[in-house]
Amino acid sequence: MTATETLIRELADRSELADLVSRHSLWIDEHRYDESDRLFTEDVVVKSRGGEAIGIEAIVDMVRARHDDYARTLHNKSNLVIEVRDETATVRAHDIAIYVLDDKTEAIAAAVHHYGARRTEKGWRFDRLEVSPVALTAALDREL
Repeated sequence: MTATETLIRELADRSELADLVSRHSLWIDEHRYDESDRLFTEDVVVKSRGGEAIGIEAIVDMVRARHDDYARTLHNKSNLVIEVRDETATVRAHDIAIYVLDDKTEAIAAAVHHYGARRTEKGWRFDRLEVSPVALTAALDREL
């Protein structure tokens, strides 16, 4: 590949990986579980405060058990650091999440997400995720 082709591929890879991170937030917040195969490999491994889950079905069950009781969630990922190495990649992202508990209360959580990804026939997919908690508030009064 020429230098220009290499640069274009690198930028395309980084863009696709950043898009996957954004879609991961929507996947949780909008319960887009039917889009799981667009984000994850079949053998994905997720580790979080909720335990460890292996495979798409298991991670959907884990997310549902931890998020479906909230009236609403809003995840915002930032500070992405993307490292691409041929057919694999890592992405580090800060995650700030708001959990609406009910009409009167909410909680805020912060974590660092460490994604692993690999290139598949259908594009980049996450094959692992480790969520490292930073902070979680008690229930807060809502103004809105």
